[in-house]
Amino acid sequence: MTTDDLTTRAFRAYFRSGGIDQPANSSGEVVSNGKRYIVLHNIRGVLAVYRVSAAGSLRRLNTWPDDLSVR
Repeated sequence: MTTDDLTTRAFRAYFRSGGIDQPANSSGEVVSNGKRYIVLHNIRGVLAVYRVSAAGSLRRLNTWPDDLSVR
């Protein structure tokens, strides 16, 4: 699964869960400590972070590593 596919799925999941702020087009995949994440952000900061499993599924995180907040 490509990064663009995962980012599109994360956008959809974010809006389905009630997200109202528009994520920036620069939102996308970030690798931290060997783990893959999809980070949705805009000018206000991080909107949502999704962990990418080995199978390609996404799981929204309530808390995330600090290095993902710096974008």
